[in-house]
Amino acid sequence: MSEAVEGRSMTEGRALLTEREREALAGDGSDSYRYKTRTYFRSRLEQLETDVALLAEHDPELLDDLREVVCEDATDGDGREATDTTTE
Repeated sequence: MSEAVEGRSMTEGRALLTEREREALAGDGSDSYRYKTRTYFRSRLEQLETDVALLAEHDPELLDDLREVVCEDATDGDGREATDTTTE
């Protein structure tokens, strides 16, 4: 794989969801795939917890960057206050 393609694949693509998964959650596609996508997402959240713990210990600056993106406001986007579980 070329360095340009390799570099692109490391910085582009999915974060937590693929494009198809985003579409499924938005209502495009079958209910079955939407259900599977919800399951995949919950599994990725569990993996994210592990990553957050690693960042807290080994690279707090990157963890701060992540928090800035995820916790943009003091709410979760639905009016509920966001909770920081990484310091418990």
